[in-house]
Amino acid sequence: MVTILDTVKIAPKARHPEKANRPDNPIQRKPEWIRVKAPGSPVYKETQSIVKENGLFTVCEEAGCPNIGECWSKKHATMMIMGDTCTRACAFCNVKTGMPAPLDPNEPENVALAVEKLGLHHVVITSVDRDDLQDGGAEHFAQVIRAIRARSPSTTIEVLTPDFLRKEGALEVVVAAKPDVFNHNLETVPSNYLTVRPGARYFHSIRLLQRVKELDPTIFTKSGIMVGLGEERTEVLQLMDDLRSADVDFLTIGQYLQPTSKHHAIIRFVPPDEFKSYETVAYTKGFLMVSSSPLTRSSHHAGEDFAQLRANREKKLAEARG
Repeated sequence: MVTILDTVKIAPKARHPEKANRPDNPIQRKPEWIRVKAPGSPVYKETQSIVKENGLFTVCEEAGCPNIGECWSKKHATMMIMGDTCTRACAFCNVKTGMPAPLDPNEPENVALAVEKLGLHHVVITSVDRDDLQDGGAEHFAQVIRAIRARSPSTTIEVLTPDFLRKEGALEVVVAAKPDVFNHNLETVPSNYLTVRPGARYFHSIRLLQRVKELDPTIFTKSGIMVGLGEERTEVLQLMDDLRSADVDFLTIGQYLQPTSKHHAIIRFVPPDEFKSYETVAYTKGFLMVSSSPLTRSSHHAGEDFAQLRANREKKLAEARG
């Protein structure tokens, strides 16, 4: 009898198969103002352990967030629900793309348990895009919100959702679960959408945020963009006006960082003084809260920012009452 051993090694599945044949965009050296320390503190490792024990994914890891060391050292982790595989193929994002696995029915309770173990006063729940699901995952978002409320009733909840494009009634399901903050990122100016965010529609995202306020004016709304993708300053200012026309409360602006050579190139590293200028202008346009810096990300300092956001609203209401 002859035994034949198969020695052919199967190559690991590409993280971004749709980008494999794209030309390389060299990754530029980061300027001094955007470098961070490598993670590794004892609290960081404790947070990492809790995430792994509960079988959870975090956008901190999957998207390669530069702030992971700082946030996890404070037990701040942004939970990414509905798996680690996205049905979209945005040119800026490092989350794995492809056909996702079925939803995990135990995930809402596992997320709630992790929130309880971490002792979070404020939690951010985001997700991959799930265009394969009839409701885009809206009911799953609602189940996660309800599970957290049951275990940690004093924890405030911020959701960072997909756009639910062509998913009629999906947004209403998430809003009815009453998150404290509803975040949906525009990511970039409309002229970049075909190359940066081809699966999305700019004015649909604006309308989504506007609709949240129409359904429940008590929910804070939030959106964010990256700069350094070739946008013009005038386009960023117009985007601010579009968000204010939708009554969005909170704007975040951060530097785009290129995950791999197959992703969209960094056109420019925007210096800190320009971020400060954007912040100043955004406040004059009426935003309750603005976070604008090279390392700003949607969920960076989310708990502290929520406390300030709530205080700013109370102050504005008091001023209106005279």
